[in-house]
Amino acid sequence: MIIKVFENENFVICNKPSGVLSTPSRFEAQDERGCLGTELQKSLGLQIYPVHRLDFEVSGLVMYAKNAEAHRKANGWFENRQVEKTYRAQTQHQNFEHWPVEVENPRWPIDLKEKSHFEWKGKLLKGKRRAYSSPHGKPTLTVADYLGVDSSGALQWDLHPVTGRSHQLRFDLSRHGFPILGDRLYGSKVALKDQRIALCSYRIEFSKAPGADQLGLPSVVEISALFE
Repeated sequence: MIIKVFENENFVICNKPSGVLSTPSRFEAQDERGCLGTELQKSLGLQIYPVHRLDFEVSGLVMYAKNAEAHRKANGWFENRQVEKTYRAQTQHQNFEHWPVEVENPRWPIDLKEKSHFEWKGKLLKGKRRAYSSPHGKPTLTVADYLGVDSSGALQWDLHPVTGRSHQLRFDLSRHGFPILGDRLYGSKVALKDQRIALCSYRIEFSKAPGADQLGLPSVVEISALFE
């Protein structure tokens, strides 16, 4: 199902469900998973260009350009960190049982208080399936705001990836002892349906992106339904 949140002559922004690819995999012919980009291109009847991607297990806002010039402009915004994305995550309470003893990790206890603010830096190296902390990795910066405990007892977070490394948010929460619910790859003991994890990209801000208004983009695109 294609859920369009915003569309004009330059861009289309969709609410991607979990369990769907943003763009075709390298093994498209053999891959039976659904792909939002492929279905959207068929629906529009024109070539589209992915501006950024979400993991298969992650839901929320994903952006495609409808022409090469819009794609070039948007790529520049993302590369220069002029677009701010906000994710909502649900996690378990802090523990490090999922973290192998032989793998280095400070395991610092965090005394969480509502509206606690964190800036997590690291160096991340992406393997075949998951990311790893490595001195040879690319620098990362995640801004995390703790929102409190929801009605289900899960911890709620707003996350801002200042850098955009693969699996950055999933890894950062896991290494600090807060695996995202459903994220078995990074230590969650909770299994959610349809291979989803409790991570949703729910807000994209373009107010600092030069020329975004000239291409018809609003200052903010946001969805309210985070988890179902």
